[in-house]
Amino acid sequence: MNQHNHSSGLSAEVAIIGAGPIGLELAVALKQAGVTYIHLEAKQIGYTISWWPRQTNFFSTSERIAIAGVPIQNNHQGRITGEDYLAYLRAIVEQFDLQVNTYETVTMIESSEAGFTLKTEALTGPRTYHAKRVVIAKGDMDMPNRLNIPGEDLPHVTHYFDDPHTYFRRRLLVIGGRNSAVEAALRCWRAGAKVAISYRRAVFSDRVKEHIRPDVMAQIENGTITYYSATVPVEITPHHVVLQPVRDGRPIEAEPIIHPTDFVLLATGFRADMRLYELAGVELEGVRGVPHFNPETMETNVPGLYIAGTTAAGIFQDQYRLFIENSHEHVVKIVKAITGRPPERIGTIPARNYELALEKFDAN
Repeated sequence: MNQHNHSSGLSAEVAIIGAGPIGLELAVALKQAGVTYIHLEAKQIGYTISWWPRQTNFFSTSERIAIAGVPIQNNHQGRITGEDYLAYLRAIVEQFDLQVNTYETVTMIESSEAGFTLKTEALTGPRTYHAKRVVIAKGDMDMPNRLNIPGEDLPHVTHYFDDPHTYFRRRLLVIGGRNSAVEAALRCWRAGAKVAISYRRAVFSDRVKEHIRPDVMAQIENGTITYYSATVPVEITPHHVVLQPVRDGRPIEAEPIIHPTDFVLLATGFRADMRLYELAGVELEGVRGVPHFNPETMETNVPGLYIAGTTAAGIFQDQYRLFIENSHEHVVKIVKAITGRPPERIGTIPARNYELALEKFDAN
């Protein structure tokens, strides 16, 4: 999959940055349209999904996350795990023989009348590329949302939930009240951990999955999971966490809660690294740093530079609007803007296809 024979100054019509599902779907569409491209990925394909907790199911059904017209098949017809999806993405790369330069980080994007110059750092050293157009298709989960409190970097504290087995017969405090926090708390409790949850609001987020909410509430009511509602952590020590009661997210005059624990999971969400956009001169708007782009073509304020995928929503999504399943249309718009025609296929067969009808993109 990797290309090792690039000489400095290699040129192509398009450079794709990011090899998640949308970046790979774009690569297939460009290859089928006969457009030359260079594909760069700082880690491995589908990297964000690779650090999901083990055996975590997608919230989206399989037909909504299928790419490039290739159905996702399994033996249970249900939602698939992250591991299943990574295997599917590897199969897409193999099936279409996509050339992806993995473990190659883009360090600079410079635009000129002739197009773009990209400088990268590969495993074997620096490289330089030229492209007429650039598509940034990186995701929006580059780094965790830090709380910036004392003890956040202690060895027993993490922002990444890996495997419930880690916490077997140990005390775990989960900070957060959205899907990832609640699901982690339930899985760890069922794996034998003694679990407590601290959340800054009185009740869990209304976006918690419908099948999870009654489960966690039943455990809280039964006392098998401890719930500190309307609290925030203000200090973490090797032995305990100090929780401060809050109202509407603001501390109130109340005695802090000292909660002894062995491990702390900060399920506080993630945010995008927007430095590439800034390097390229893309305007970031508002408190969420949303890139300026034309919604009809996905082209940014920098001519020839396009955006695809979840970072079109900005540094963070306080109310999630962009996922894999509704970013497919970005591929359609970009391919049409570059070639004048939409791709032949994006979704799977019509009977199971929720994607926008490509005819509407072909009408003008």
